[in-house]
Amino acid sequence: MSKHDNHREDVVGRANVEDTPELLAYYSELERFKAGALWTVANKIEPWQPKSQSEPVVWRYRELREHVLRSVQLVTPEKAGRRVIYLNNPGRTDVAAAVGWIYGGLQVMNPGEVASAHRHSASAIRFIIEGTGAYTVVDGHKMTLGANDFVLTPNGTWHEHGVEASGSPCIWQDGLDIPFVNAMEANFYEVHPDLRQAVGYQVDDMTKTWGNPGLRPMGEQWTKGYSPMFKYEWAPTYESLLKYAACTEGSPFDGVLMEYVNPVTNGPVMQTLGASMQMLRPGEHARAHRHTGSGLYHVAKGEGYSIIDGKRYDWREHDIFCVPSWSWHEHVNGSDRDDACLFCLSDLPVMRALGLYREQAFVDNGGIQPLV
Repeated sequence: MSKHDNHREDVVGRANVEDTPELLAYYSELERFKAGALWTVANKIEPWQPKSQSEPVVWRYRELREHVLRSVQLVTPEKAGRRVIYLNNPGRTDVAAAVGWIYGGLQVMNPGEVASAHRHSASAIRFIIEGTGAYTVVDGHKMTLGANDFVLTPNGTWHEHGVEASGSPCIWQDGLDIPFVNAMEANFYEVHPDLRQAVGYQVDDMTKTWGNPGLRPMGEQWTKGYSPMFKYEWAPTYESLLKYAACTEGSPFDGVLMEYVNPVTNGPVMQTLGASMQMLRPGEHARAHRHTGSGLYHVAKGEGYSIIDGKRYDWREHDIFCVPSWSWHEHVNGSDRDDACLFCLSDLPVMRALGLYREQAFVDNGGIQPLV
């Protein structure tokens, strides 16, 4: 069988060229000039619809936690750079991605430890799982962090992470667009010349300044492409979900869904990464849909399961799971008594900015209904 056989497809409007000795010789001749015939690869590079290389995966926190903690005994933050166990999707091992072009990992630090200050082209978030005393410093702004808080470390900003000496061992989820930035061949990494940065503002000043609902600080200017509200706290987020749930039926596909936004632009928190939190009411079973763009979910509260491309994936608090781009998915709250909350890190800002976002609903009669 010829190496070019995979281009055959008997569909009108698509490549359907039979290999002949003359054509095979022609292809070999083109290879000498580092060129090729489009019709030999057209059906592969221009699919009828997206086919993600990522696989749906559930990373169970109760199984990974002991291995994350064991790394404390094996390496120091100074030697490892960052003590992280990364999430390696079987279909994306070539780029070390958790799903699509999104990297994910679990980082652990002991009280008194500080990772060296650095900056890079990749944008990042941290979602806190457990422990007390965690903090992040971003361009001189220090944020204290508690469970289910998430913090931004936007591209190009100096940042460092640590745990106060009076705290306890802390574990958080990292999420970055490293694979995407690498694919764009645009990644830079730099270590701070002093290894630390000075805190130049009151602690938690950015949240206190920009995190007041319905209010903007008079006279404050912000022109950068990412949100100035570096930290988004869990308590007001959950309160907002409860308030919204009291006056809406929510989305039939996502329950009570709210996006974290840049308070200046009302757009995504960063240019390449978006974040949301959704609540599924007790017993709620959302309808199936699919869309372009990948999602890395963290179970902030509750338990349940998701059906992704026809297969059930069970999850509970602090498990992480992924939904690849253009995969049918529906989420189900497994409890009849309590709500479930899912944090999602996605590449939807890229999909929308480039005009690539598309969404479809799966209707009861087995048909498909375009939404966007």
